Amino acid sequence: MQKTLRIALLAYPGMNLLDLSGPLQAFATASRVASSTEVPSLRRYQVEVFSAAGGALTTGPGLTIMTMPLAALEKWDADTLIAPGGSIGETFDADPALVAAIAHHAGRVRRVCSVCTGAFLLAAAGLLDGSRATTHWDWASRLQAQYPAIEVDPEPIFIQAGHIWTSAGVTAGIDLALALIDEDYGHKVAIAVARQLVMFIKRPGGQSQFSVPLASQSADNPRFAELHAWIAANLKDDLRVENLASRVNMSARSFARSYVAQQGRTPAKTVEAMRLEAACRALEESDLPLKRIADETGHGEEQNLRRVFVRQLGISPAQYRSRFAAH
Repeated sequence: MQKTLRIALLAYPGMNLLDLSGPLQAFATASRVASSTEVPSLRRYQVEVFSAAGGALTTGPGLTIMTMPLAALEKWDADTLIAPGGSIGETFDADPALVAAIAHHAGRVRRVCSVCTGAFLLAAAGLLDGSRATTHWDWASRLQAQYPAIEVDPEPIFIQAGHIWTSAGVTAGIDLALALIDEDYGHKVAIAVARQLVMFIKRPGGQSQFSVPLASQSADNPRFAELHAWIAANLKDDLRVENLASRVNMSARSFARSYVAQQGRTPAKTVEAMRLEAACRALEESDLPLKRIADETGHGEEQNLRRVFVRQLGISPAQYRSRFAAH
C-alpha cells in the first residue's frame, strides 16, 4: 500500500492567501504529475489546512477559507508542517496556539517550513535559534531585531537548515514547494510541476530575492526601468553604450552620465551582471553545452563566459554547474 505524504498548512486571520494557495497548488499538481508516471512507488500528497479553532477564517485579501482545528492535527500523522506568512499591520503578532502547535509537532514531523513572515512563528517556537534563516526582504531586519539568536539572511529564496526550511515572501512559497517536491519525487517531477504552473524557471534556494533586472527596475527613472526589461530580453544583441543610449533617445555621453548617477554603476556593469545571472540560471536549470549558453546569454565565445565567471565568481562555469545544478 502506498504511503501518503501528509502536509499540514497552518492558517490564521489576515494571512497572505498566496502563501497558502501557492504551495497548495504546487503539491496538488505534483500528485497529479506523479499519478501519471509509471513508477508505482511514488507517494502522493494529502494536504489539509489547520487553524487554531478550525472553521472559516478570512485571509488578508478578504477571501474566506475553511480549515480544520489544530486539535485534529494530533492524530493526523503529518509529514511536513508549513507556516505561511502575512500580517495586517507593521508587526507580526504570532498566534500563541499556532506557536505551541509548531513547537509540539516539530520533533514529530520530517520537515517544518515557513513562507514569508511565517518565519516569525517558527522563531517564536524556538526552532530557528542558532540557525540561518530567511524571510520576506522587507521583514528581515524586524525578524533579526526581535530574535537576535537567529542568523537572518535577507537574500536567498529559501534556506534549508537540517529539517527546517524557511523561504522568502509570497511567490517564494511556490519555489519552496518545488524544492520539497524535488526532495520527495526527484528533479524530473519538480520540473514537470514547474512547467504545469507556467513558471519561468525553477529557482534554486541560493538565488537572490531580487534578480538583477528587478533590482535595476526599482530605480526612480521609468525610462531606465523599461530599458532594463528590454536588455534582459535581448542579451544576445549589441548592448554597447551607444546602442543603449539610442533606445532611450539620448546621446551616449548624456546617457552614460545620467545612468551612473541614477544606478550607481555603468551601463556595461549592468549588462555584464544580467548576462552573468542568465548564464547562472542556464547552468543551474539545463544541460545545454557551455558554447550554447555563452551564445544565448550574450557572451559570444565560451572563453568569454569562462573569463567572466572566474573574474566575478572565482570559479569556472563547469565548476558552477557541478556545485549548483539541480539535477
